[in-house]
Order: sequence, then structure tokens, then C-alpha cells
Amino acid sequence: MKDEKKTKDTSTNSAQAKTEEKVEFKGKYISVVGKRKTAVARVRLYKKGKGVIIVNGDKYSKYFSQDKVAIIQQPLKLTSLSRDLNISVVVNGGGIRSQAEAIRHGISRALIEMDEKLKDQIKTKGFLKRDPRKKERKKPGLKKARKAPQWSKR
Repeated sequence: MKDEKKTKDTSTNSAQAKTEEKVEFKGKYISVVGKRKTAVARVRLYKKGKGVIIVNGDKYSKYFSQDKVAIIQQPLKLTSLSRDLNISVVVNGGGIRSQAEAIRHGISRALIEMDEKLKDQIKTKGFLKRDPRKKERKKPGLKKARKAPQWSKR
């Protein structure tokens, strides 16, 4: 009986910790889609914020490794707006790097929608380019998209 109470208490403590970590943004926002290969990031940019970035319900530093975090921060550091905005992202498809670059693409587009003067600054760094490369489909009679079976004369 006492053991059961202990397990219930620890489970409620962990649930409270999870709810504390989740941050909900309220108010007006700019909604934009960023893409790279097959990754799609739906970005919401909140103008009045403290520099919090949430990706799929988690803080972006938990979701991505340190080098991918640097990719996401590039347009914010370039425009020096990293402390003034809150960003909420839902991303799916592709790999981890593609997702990070899709988020970067979405944040760049949202910043331009927010302030048109930033376009030249962001465009020169190439953050507005969408990487359209995707895996080529397999063709019938071939082993992969282009690899053919070994040809033999007899």
C-alpha cells in the first residue's frame, strides 16, 4: 500500500515537470511553410517574445543536436532578432538535417513577411533557397533508380 503511493507520487511529479517544460504561445503570429527535400516545417512566428523556439512540442535544443541548432539560429543571428521573437514549429518528413534546414527556410520566410527590409540581408546568405532535391524513383527493369543489372554477352 505504501509502495503504491510512492509510485503514484513520482509519476505525478514527472507529469508536472513535463507540463512545466511545455510553453504555449498566445496572440497574433505569422504562419509560413519552409521546405527542404521531403521535410516540411510549419513555422509560426510570434512578434512579442523571449527567444523561445519550440519544435514538435519540445525545446529545439532537445530535438536537435548542437550543430543543427546552429543551422536553425542562422537567420535570427543574422538579423539580431533571436531574443525578440517566439517561434513554434511543427516539422515532419526527411532526416534531421533536412528538418533543420526546412525550419531555417521557414524562419527566413517569416522574418521577411514580418519586415520586408530584411530581404536583402537574408537573400544574400541563401536562406531563401528551397533545396528541391529528392530521391529518384526506381524504374522497372533496373535494380535502383539508374543502376542496371550486369550485362552479359552470352
